[in-house]
Amino acid sequence: MSSRKSKSNNLIQAEYLSRVQRILRERFCHQSPHSNLFGVQVQYKHLIELLKRTAIHGESNSALIIGPQGSGRTMLINHALKDLIEGEEGVKIFGSFAENLSFLLEALKKGDWTSSCPAIFILDEFDLFAHHKNQTLLYNLFDISQFAQTPVAVIGLTRRLDILELLEKRVKSRFSHWQIHLMNSLGFPQYLKIFKEQLSLSAVFPDKIFAEKRNEKVQSLSEDRSVQEVLQKHFNVSKNLRSLHMLLRLALNRVTPSQPFMTAADLTEANQQCSVDSKANIVRGLSVLEICLIIAMKHLNDIYEEKPFNFQMVYNEFQKFVQRRAHSVYNFEKSVVMKAFEHLQQLELIRPLERTSVNTQREYQLMKLLLDNTQIMNALQKYPNCPTDVRQWATSSLNWL
Repeated sequence: MSSRKSKSNNLIQAEYLSRVQRILRERFCHQSPHSNLFGVQVQYKHLIELLKRTAIHGESNSALIIGPQGSGRTMLINHALKDLIEGEEGVKIFGSFAENLSFLLEALKKGDWTSSCPAIFILDEFDLFAHHKNQTLLYNLFDISQFAQTPVAVIGLTRRLDILELLEKRVKSRFSHWQIHLMNSLGFPQYLKIFKEQLSLSAVFPDKIFAEKRNEKVQSLSEDRSVQEVLQKHFNVSKNLRSLHMLLRLALNRVTPSQPFMTAADLTEANQQCSVDSKANIVRGLSVLEICLIIAMKHLNDIYEEKPFNFQMVYNEFQKFVQRRAHSVYNFEKSVVMKAFEHLQQLELIRPLERTSVNTQREYQLMKLLLDNTQIMNALQKYPNCPTDVRQWATSSLNWL
């Protein structure tokens, strides 16, 4: 009899564990409509009010959500849409951008504000649309939001603080100039509080005793010194919740029926997995020319104490290396070198400074290298068939050239 009861209890525990893991995974992947909005409640209030003006009162609007990577732009808009939208209309799909745009404009212009269903457009990476020729999509959407009969809201998401400078005059004049800024100003005590809240179960969990016991374990975990050291490292590198959620997802993978509660060892192991250098793996897949540009940037960082650089500076540094060679194997056209430089930006190994003026020629746009010397040298050690002179250049002293 006791054996049967024990087996039944084990099944219940396994069921609870499965439910907990599902809840937490949804939370860590921002899929839960009930997830908390940490530090952006004011911005959420502004956004939901703006969307309700369109959805409920038939008032057209446009706005930009501006914030650095990981600041919660996507989480904010997803949360607002889940709270706002209860159903979906049928979707009509076309084969080209021109056909899509033509259909949308025609449908919106023919609408009647008394009977038409409001339309909400979300433009992620809004600055990329600003680079399209004549900014046709932006012009037409903003124009529709001002003059069409159908209520329209256009919401752009971007990292660029200078985004308005990218807009043509005719586009800017039709934009409502609503801006919602997300700036991560978390302190470590608040970060630690978020860690606890993300792992804790709410009062609606069916077994209150199980939930209370688990939340006590979470509280003890947050007070563990080794756990706080791991979290402090993550906080120092990046305050955004995306990094924290990655850590928690990896730790959650180690939880089993025999060990149903997350431990300090789980988080320590997860931290080691997070430390595996993905950028170094990317470097090992670069062309020799791209490797040379990375090394040129490394020398510029050493010389100018990691101040920003531009393409022309990198090109000049690379040319010094080429001129020292007895052969012309590295003698590429400048346009080819520029393409290699732009590829490094696409791979997010370098990034432009957000304060750079949009009128600056691309050769002189200020950039920052997102690799340190250790990452570069470790990657070169494992780079297949790295030319000897390139490796020597990387390890040379500042005055070698």
